[in-house]
Amino acid sequence: MKKMIILTSVISSLVLTTVAQARDSISIAGSSTVLPFARIIAEQLGKNPNFKTPVVESGGSSVGKKGVCDGVGTKFIDIGNASSRMKVKELEYCEKNGVKLTEIKVGYDGIVVANSKKGKVLNISKSDLGKALTAKVAIKGKLVDNPYKKWSDVNPSLPNVEIRVYGPPTTSGTRASFAEMVNEKGYCKKDADAKAALKAAGMKAKKCRAMRTDGAFIEAGEQDNLIVQKLNEDTLAYGIFGFSYLDQNSDTLQGAVISKTAPTFENIAGNNYSVSRALYYYVKHQHIGVVPGVKEYMAEWTKHWSNDGALSDAGMIPMPKSERDKFKLAMTNLPVLKAADLK
Repeated sequence: MKKMIILTSVISSLVLTTVAQARDSISIAGSSTVLPFARIIAEQLGKNPNFKTPVVESGGSSVGKKGVCDGVGTKFIDIGNASSRMKVKELEYCEKNGVKLTEIKVGYDGIVVANSKKGKVLNISKSDLGKALTAKVAIKGKLVDNPYKKWSDVNPSLPNVEIRVYGPPTTSGTRASFAEMVNEKGYCKKDADAKAALKAAGMKAKKCRAMRTDGAFIEAGEQDNLIVQKLNEDTLAYGIFGFSYLDQNSDTLQGAVISKTAPTFENIAGNNYSVSRALYYYVKHQHIGVVPGVKEYMAEWTKHWSNDGALSDAGMIPMPKSERDKFKLAMTNLPVLKAADLK
């Protein structure tokens, strides 16, 4: 029996190794926010003649987390990028497919609401921003379909222009984080009328995460560059995306001041900007040492994620040194992500 178990284990390992060697470059997919940073690291690794440049694709955080959990073997990606942390249910899907992961946090990012410099800077509270974009709002003690057509309908101090905001789809970690931080926590958990209406309806504040579908909020796909293009064409519209895209397009775009704080590198790094979140990637254990360069790709992050590194120059907000040290160690020790870690 022992010989059979050992033989089976050896055969499984050989099969995985043989299949994996059919692909000699790392495959990565996921968050559009993490995408530009992951590509910088991929290009740096590609300068090493021993490794091919990893293939990094977008698709959204949900695609990254599901893709890395879909299974073992080179038809599946090696690393999933995410701008929202893995949930217990997502990890359970991994475990169902026999996939073991290590979670690596790489930095922080702010979510901005931006528009063309030819338009007006939006100066808005987080509560009013959520009120403008959530599907249901409180009016006279009841939750109703959002009736607000103009920003000034939400608050007379806001611009007297139509609410038109381009943003990411439901597969995006940026959208999930925005809906949680702005719609749910900024509006429904802070606004007295919203709290009362939710209580009367027997609903939780998570109900507010749903974005409008009446044209005020427009899904523009996972490519944030497309939103940037839309804003340059439509000077009355606003867009939702990660800070790095504002940073890279600061010659034509400006960020909204949310709850009296502008989306600057310093404000986000100093934890003064209220709409910010962590960035991650999830690496599959079974592909480490099989697909060439996975360990080296992880190590490459540590060369560029400091305050004066290439990632900071590209708009990513660095972690404090203590966190960088923690996750650098995790790249070596590879702790298996457990459900208890996510609670």
